[in-house]
Amino acid sequence: MDFFKDNIVKPVSWVLLVTGIMFLVTETLIAQKQNEKPVYKDAKAPVEERVEDLVSRMTLEEKVQQLNQLLLGKNNNPNNLGRRVERVPAEVGSLIYYSTDPVFRNIVQRKAMEESRLGIPIIFGYDVIHGFKTVYPISLAQACSWNTELAKQACSVAASEARLSGVDWTFSPMIDVSRDGRWGRVAEGYGEDPYVNSVFAVASVEGYQGDDMSSMNSVAACLKHYVGYGASEGGRDYVYTEISKQTLWDTYLPPFEAGVKAGAATLMSSFNDISGIPASANHYTLTEILKEKWGHDGFVVSDWWAVMQLERQGIAASRAEATQKAFEAGIEMDMTDKYYEKYLEKLVQEGKVSEERLNDAVKRVLRVKFRLGLFDNPYVPEKSEEKRFLLPENLKKVEKLAEESIVLLKNKDNVLPLKKSLRIGLIGPMVGGKEHMLGSWWAHGEDNDVTGILEAMQAEFGAENISPAKGCDFEGEDASGFAEAVELANKSDVLVLCLGEKRTWSGENASRSTLALPQIQEGLVAELAKLEKPLVVLLTNGRPLDLSSIEPYADAIVEMWQPGVVGGTPVSKVLSGKVNPSGKLAMTFPYSTGQVPIYYNMRPSSRPKHGKYQDIPTEPLYEFTYGLSYTEFEYGEIKVNTEKFKQEDKVSLEIEVKNIGQRDGQETVHWFISDPVCSISRPVKELKFFEKKLIKAGETVVFKFELEPLKDLGFVNSKGDKFIESGDYYIIVKDNKIKLNLE
Repeated sequence: MDFFKDNIVKPVSWVLLVTGIMFLVTETLIAQKQNEKPVYKDAKAPVEERVEDLVSRMTLEEKVQQLNQLLLGKNNNPNNLGRRVERVPAEVGSLIYYSTDPVFRNIVQRKAMEESRLGIPIIFGYDVIHGFKTVYPISLAQACSWNTELAKQACSVAASEARLSGVDWTFSPMIDVSRDGRWGRVAEGYGEDPYVNSVFAVASVEGYQGDDMSSMNSVAACLKHYVGYGASEGGRDYVYTEISKQTLWDTYLPPFEAGVKAGAATLMSSFNDISGIPASANHYTLTEILKEKWGHDGFVVSDWWAVMQLERQGIAASRAEATQKAFEAGIEMDMTDKYYEKYLEKLVQEGKVSEERLNDAVKRVLRVKFRLGLFDNPYVPEKSEEKRFLLPENLKKVEKLAEESIVLLKNKDNVLPLKKSLRIGLIGPMVGGKEHMLGSWWAHGEDNDVTGILEAMQAEFGAENISPAKGCDFEGEDASGFAEAVELANKSDVLVLCLGEKRTWSGENASRSTLALPQIQEGLVAELAKLEKPLVVLLTNGRPLDLSSIEPYADAIVEMWQPGVVGGTPVSKVLSGKVNPSGKLAMTFPYSTGQVPIYYNMRPSSRPKHGKYQDIPTEPLYEFTYGLSYTEFEYGEIKVNTEKFKQEDKVSLEIEVKNIGQRDGQETVHWFISDPVCSISRPVKELKFFEKKLIKAGETVVFKFELEPLKDLGFVNSKGDKFIESGDYYIIVKDNKIKLNLE
């Protein structure tokens, strides 16, 4: 018995005791673990650890939901809110948010945070292209300011208004290099030059995202349209683009690379087919270049229905195949067509899409959400509109941008600026066209917020000196208003003709066969020119125009573009001389539409003296960087610290510019380079740097360019590799040119 107690019972008791203790310890640890905050909810944990932790907890269905973007429409009737919120899946990754109401946005976000299993916030996106409520000049106009700091400030204004209204993510900037003004979307980009698009891409990203993307004054930027969309054949939207890899790298990719290096959170794929492989199913551009070569760790969203359209483009036989091709190519989020929602989960289950690719896509989306601070602060302050929109300090910023965007194209016999004592006949369809000054993609801008040309001119020159007449409509054949215009003109000292495009004539799906204004507007100019009164043409438009039928009649031509809510105020100040115009063209104005495509940096012709047009001039009407001032600038000679250098050297260049006129004025100096002999033929000249400075009357200012040989003189091959070759190079500033030699 003692043996049994000592050798059997006691050990068993000890085993039970130890087992009991271990059980209690395990239960305690489990309870503690359950009570611990998950890593992904720990605001102090590094973003990558939070991303990894969250993905490890997600089901296949939850992962797929994060890759879908749905719509949240404009109808915010309180009676409908409950039903509309019910239709939003709590687990959805993103919504396009059409409202300006932060309260409604927070209601929807609360559903995601409280009703989804893991509480993953929604990212709310919207097309904030050139302003949210405080609409500012279109992007093409901004480029003509040559002032990236002002563009950055304007983007910051838009970001603040958008974020405080519930939008975390803008589908902007558009940085498609475009050389055919018939394409309506030239209004959204920064013109024909890769370098200009690159520097404005950086300015926009910095303006939107700020120093901290989680700030309530910042939004995530989205570079679009990736890539080559601006090369659409004949300027027709959505169509095929024939782009060699060499042209892809030396023309269309540089702005996107610059934007990615500036930290752009996202990109949007484009609609166009690139030499047989649509951009939204192009593994080479979306993965090999963007993710692998450039190391972008954010995500790519498709453009509207772009995944569905792969079927129409002839590379997918079914919706499931379109989904597979887009996703495997590198598109992480599907905008609105719901293909990912319907087919992606099954594709993963069937092994046609790997879990590794799925997890990478989800991590990219979550990474942006964490950087936006949405997990830690998912709701936005519910401020009144008066504290969010059209703030006086913001209006001053965008007015300054509009002023510097205005380009003086012609000023015969210095008819401008106008004396305030003159009787001015304000004539044309744009006199009362306030809404058209908002331009395309006017977001939440309203006509009532726009200062019209008439009211601005009356404020600047005195109501007693300004008399208006419509003259004609924007288009059509009704010339019955000509008589009223002529009657007014006879009573006036000078005529200001307000002509241009409706806001819907440019933008998406707004291709036009001609760059000329409708004949009724050209006819109004011709009719008034018969009176031999000083005639100033004021243009409001979203693309370069064919002015060959207008220019001969005009004493002055002022390109004001589509300036946004500040409307006619900036141009009125230019006409009065209060503001000295300083804008210069970022896109060539052709002599006629027949010259298109025409741009400054074409490659050299095999027969330079041949191949000319037989019926029209070969040169454009107004070239890239052209723009007049009310003062005159005199350029000195280019000076350089060394004419011979090695690749590792830095070359210092400078040029003196003197204001020899009577007015203070801003001047932009453009530094071009030319490589006459290269193993890959290069453009006749290439812009590499620009700088804008105020030069007071009689003052001389030195402009400098610190040249880095590989960066500024080098070129790129069809694989995207930068190279430089020894030999002669030329530096060009205006009519000045010097030769340098790389040993």
